[in-house]
Amino acid sequence: MGNKSKIKKITEKECRHVKRPDGLKMKTVKGYTFPDFMAAISSRYPKRTCYRVFRSGEENDISYSQLVWYAEAAASYLLSLGVGKGDRIAIIGESSPEWMVMYLAVVSIGAVAVPILPDFPSRDMLSILADSGAKGAAVNTKHFPKIKDAHPLFLFRLDDLVHIPAIPEDSSFADAPGFPLRTQKIKMKDLEASRPEESDSASIIYTSGTTGASKGVELSHMNILRCADLASDVYVKLNPGEKVLSILPMAHVYEFTIGQILPMMKGLEINFLGRQPAVSILLPALSEIRPHVMLSVPLLIEKVYKAAVLPVLKGDGRIAKLAHNPLTKGLVMRTIGRKLRKTFGHRLKFFGIGGAPLDSEVEAFLHAAHFPYALGYGLTETSPLVAGCGSKHSDEKPGFIGPVVKDDDVILLDCNAEGVGEIAVKGPNVMKGYYNRPDLTAEVFTEDGYFRTGDLGYLDKKGRLAIRGRVKTMILGPGGENIYPEMIETLINNLDFVEESLVVPEDGGLLALVKIDIALMADKMKISVQEAQKEAEKYIASIRKNVNSQLSAFSKISAVRLQEKPFERTPTQKIKRFLYPERKRKGDKDEEKR
Repeated sequence: MGNKSKIKKITEKECRHVKRPDGLKMKTVKGYTFPDFMAAISSRYPKRTCYRVFRSGEENDISYSQLVWYAEAAASYLLSLGVGKGDRIAIIGESSPEWMVMYLAVVSIGAVAVPILPDFPSRDMLSILADSGAKGAAVNTKHFPKIKDAHPLFLFRLDDLVHIPAIPEDSSFADAPGFPLRTQKIKMKDLEASRPEESDSASIIYTSGTTGASKGVELSHMNILRCADLASDVYVKLNPGEKVLSILPMAHVYEFTIGQILPMMKGLEINFLGRQPAVSILLPALSEIRPHVMLSVPLLIEKVYKAAVLPVLKGDGRIAKLAHNPLTKGLVMRTIGRKLRKTFGHRLKFFGIGGAPLDSEVEAFLHAAHFPYALGYGLTETSPLVAGCGSKHSDEKPGFIGPVVKDDDVILLDCNAEGVGEIAVKGPNVMKGYYNRPDLTAEVFTEDGYFRTGDLGYLDKKGRLAIRGRVKTMILGPGGENIYPEMIETLINNLDFVEESLVVPEDGGLLALVKIDIALMADKMKISVQEAQKEAEKYIASIRKNVNSQLSAFSKISAVRLQEKPFERTPTQKIKRFLYPERKRKGDKDEEKR
């Protein structure tokens, strides 16, 4: 690897002077293809640590030059197998350096990566492999049983990046012999000859959404790299060597673009936990790694707030009394904020929250506590960022995500009297379309090329975007009024003992399904769990009266029902609304049986 460090350094200044026919201003790369990206990071930060796995030993760290070296070796081997432009290779496994090596190897030769979330069941994985026509699959040993019946042409063990031509009868996938991708000879002429174009597809990402329909979102090199490049210095100033703690799956475009590609463009050190982010491993990791940057879905910070902050603010102690005093409230919030930042390692300067709406009460606390959170809005189809704010909140306004990104043209379709309409986006981050589904692609694009997000939003005079709900979840009131169930759910979720809720139409009215934290109720009321179960039934009866007192006549709740099991969720922790109410789901199953 010695010769790699002698490559001419590609400076950011040099990138900014690139003149493009489309007028886009470059920041960290000289072109929006992954070979350009690899050349930039390996020449600019060759000896810096790119990847580290928590407590795995520094000898296992991977530098930027090593990452690219391994990816080029693997890419050369893929070419020798006959993998070429447009061929699809699936990647199935938890976040790891090997995951990224495989991804870069695939896309750098014009082939297309098909990231599959490791939590997907076997049925979904097999469906995705079939629908995408994957020529090969790189899979962790842990998840191989889910796809063992798929029989892709090429099979790669993701744990150690080994090509497995066949699994002997007396062997398992974990022990099967093969050819290590990282040690293959790099053939630069072949790699140069197979370079992709900016408009070529890099990823096909299959979503599992709240509506139940799974589609393959086709993203180009330009889509992903422009989105990361544009955001690289807008929301926070990042310095080479600063640390990222990565806890989200790389197969999700939010983590991939903003949590991986963007930090690599700036030379950051990305740390993986190496296992599920349970409290027992997360807290020591925060203390030892002391990250500058983290990305999360709202559920994590909402759990922290409900478990550690809310009992203090709503208790009977001195702090709770001071928090209710307008003269001392600010001081109390900032003090709690300092303790919270200490828990995160005391160096956190960017805590990105995306993937689902953040509870308004939690956001109000984070803002008052001066916690360095940042909001973002986007979809897989937009690579993902459409709007956001930085951690200093100069553009922040309560209830708003933040300004629309510079590249994007955002309009609102079919606005109501309040100015709320469907968010539609046009820009270089918008997908090519749904893979092999021109019919679905046509449905989501307007005649003049705007992508219809399916989300309802509002834009203020400063171009800040607020999300009001989903087009498909909006409910028409008895007089044709627009009812946004997410707004009602926010009111319910802010009540004591409520974990989460879902508001759905039923029998001409509105039904609220409410999940109660039984353990918390038992603890606070000093009763047994069995007694708390009975109290929960009484408690939800009072919720209807409480919440309805804050709602207009047409949006009042007709009934409240206790949700005993956790709601089923998408990979980004949104509730799968199409499965509820339970009565409807059972009815659908009965209909299927007939």
